[in-house]
Amino acid sequence: MRLKLIACEVLYRELCAVVSHSVNQVDAEFLPKGLHDMGSDGMRKRLQETIDRVDASKYEAVLLGYALCGNGIGGLVARTIPVVVPRAHDCITLFLGSRRRYLDYFNSHPGVYFKTTGWIERGKNLHMLDRQMTFSYEELVAKYGEDDARYLYEELTKHYRQFTYIEMGVEPDGSFEREVRGEAAQRGWAFEKVQGDLRLFRTLADGPWDDGDFLVVQPGQRIVVKLDNGIIAAEDA
Repeated sequence: MRLKLIACEVLYRELCAVVSHSVNQVDAEFLPKGLHDMGSDGMRKRLQETIDRVDASKYEAVLLGYALCGNGIGGLVARTIPVVVPRAHDCITLFLGSRRRYLDYFNSHPGVYFKTTGWIERGKNLHMLDRQMTFSYEELVAKYGEDDARYLYEELTKHYRQFTYIEMGVEPDGSFEREVRGEAAQRGWAFEKVQGDLRLFRTLADGPWDDGDFLVVQPGQRIVVKLDNGIIAAEDA
């Protein structure tokens, strides 16, 4: 199959790795991680515009390299070809390989920031676990000034006390891990490294898309957010 992948650049290394070995021909387009900062409406608009530009005569499906991400994918419509999207609240599920593993870790490790190669090299942003919100200290300074930015930053981060680095097997060396270790030491936070799992990345690129892990939105349907284990569903647009 020839497939079009539209994904957040935070997943760049992992998706490039699996696409290079995929049984399918996958043409990838990465969008800036800043979409999370636009709010759900802005993010949805940008993603829909990108999906709508896909040439349906060339591709059999669109692969969406996004999780729910603060409802940013809710309302997206598949126009003429199917859209395949992971069932995940945020991208940490993708890095850990399953919703169950993420939930188990999250419940047993309160106050954790997750770090991956993408979150490190695509900007010095922190990942908020309760909602897909990213920010940097420099961005807060630019918006609110030095004094207010310092206060806001401390308030937003005071409940967190550990960095967990997810090693995905796509790293060229140990520099990413060393950077996270150093930041943890500087803050006086704990550090832990866990092994990630490329399973969901590989399945997204290769198929088949099991309904337990992926939603296939058929032409004429849109994505709706569900308050259940399925996370998202499809309905007639």
